[in-house]
This record gives sequence, structure tokens and C-alpha cells, in this order.
Amino acid sequence: MKAAAFYLRYQVFVLEQKIQPSLEFDEKSKENHNYLVVLNQNKPIATIRFDVYTNHTISLDRFCVKKTARKQGIGSALLKTFEKKAVELGYKYSLLSAEKQAIPFYQKNGYQVVSEEYLEYGIFCVQMKKTLKI
Repeated sequence: MKAAAFYLRYQVFVLEQKIQPSLEFDEKSKENHNYLVVLNQNKPIATIRFDVYTNHTISLDRFCVKKTARKQGIGSALLKTFEKKAVELGYKYSLLSAEKQAIPFYQKNGYQVVSEEYLEYGIFCVQMKKTLKI
């Protein structure tokens, strides 16, 4: 699954958003992190990477959906799958860094802005958090 996630991340973040590969594939990419990947005909169309933030909070990042698969509910479905897994693992909160243009998507999925705007890899972002429900 990690290879499928890396392939999709390269397509979305490096080729589409022009993020430098050395920034996209960070130190966490070398570690053993958790990935969820949605496949369509054995090809990745959506992915999330996640890791422990604190004892009660799980952090997700590198969340992306293939351009041709957007606006079809795939991202929301993957996010819900991630949140269900997080609750099963005992987490109470989900935390993420959202690109400014993605704020409405996350708000629609129950996340709230919890920081001021900041630059991450040349893209304006905010930190967002959600209380997970059982």
C-alpha cells in the first residue's frame, strides 16, 4: 500500500501542485507509517497517511484524491474510514494541516480551524481539528 500511496502523492503533490519531491517525501516517508489507500481497478485514487500526535490525538497528512476522482465523495468516504479506524484505536481527536482551498471540504466533514494561517511548502494552510465520535 505504501508504494501505491507514494505513486499517488507524486502525481498530486509533485506534478500537480509543484511541491519539491524532497519536501513531499519527508523523513516520515522513511519511517513505518500507516496508510489508507483507495484503489479503482488496482490503481490508487485516494490516500491518507496517519500517525500518533498525542495519546488522545491522531494526525493525518498527505491526504489526496486523484484529480479525475474528485467531487465524487471518495475523499469524504476515505476520511470517514480513517476516523472510524482512529476511534477503534482509541483516539478522541483528529488533527490535520489543511490547504486553505480545502477548508470547506474539511468543515463539511466536521473539522474546525484551530490556528492562524501559515505557509507550508509555499501553500497557505491552517491547522484543523475534529472531536471523533463513536
